[in-house]
Amino acid sequence: MSEHHTRAELFRSLHTPGSPLVLVNAWDAASARVVAAAGAPAVATTSAGVAWSLGAPDGDILGRDAAVDLVRRITASVPLPVTADIESGYGATPAEVGVTVRAVLDAGAVGVNIEDARREGGPSLRDVPDQCARIGAVRGAADDAGLPLFVNARIDTFLAGAGDVAETLARATAYLAAGADGIFVPGVVDPVTIRALVQAVPAPLNVLAGPGAPSVGDLARLGVARVSLGSSIAQAAYAVARRAADEALGAGTYGALADALDYGTLNALMR
Repeated sequence: MSEHHTRAELFRSLHTPGSPLVLVNAWDAASARVVAAAGAPAVATTSAGVAWSLGAPDGDILGRDAAVDLVRRITASVPLPVTADIESGYGATPAEVGVTVRAVLDAGAVGVNIEDARREGGPSLRDVPDQCARIGAVRGAADDAGLPLFVNARIDTFLAGAGDVAETLARATAYLAAGADGIFVPGVVDPVTIRALVQAVPAPLNVLAGPGAPSVGDLARLGVARVSLGSSIAQAAYAVARRAADEALGAGTYGALADALDYGTLNALMR
């Protein structure tokens, strides 16, 4: 069995309801190594952080080649399973989504997030049959490669304000039938709603956490199998840059830098 296949099996095994996989999303090789050094069992990318670091906005703007190149850099930088946020697949058709997934697999990823948001002409949700075809293309590409890729289907009903629990569950049922392994519902932090989703979705449930969300322990007790921090880590890092710039250019002081990671520590992680 190849190392790639072994990592894919390991990543799949980490999705345990009640003992969630916690993903502190990275956006470059350095952030991936920092997360790995903290003891993370796996690394996930954040499409927003990746796009921002490369000078593009989030939302299917970056493009396949740049996104895949970044995944390759991250998988080469850590000895851990890596799951890639591929937004809606970097392709207009299911066949093009399959091309993306084959490239991501070649880059060393063992999981993908694929969302049902449609960015063109303003945020909306793809029709269910269309999204199912795209998920099917993801599954097909992984099967052709002989890799047990973990396909995490992101449902943006709550983020887009385009549905409720019933709509979310209907989409989850369809996406699982199309080949998804897990369901990701960002925008939900209410414990009652999370519990309802856990009880109704027959697959690992992933939620997006951050300030104001239940703790990892509370999410575990609700039965969540995966907790993602998403773009919030990158946002916090860029907030430090903004505060440091405002302070240095304003008061002429440097307090925003007081809690910086030690240079030697960070440099050693890059060796």
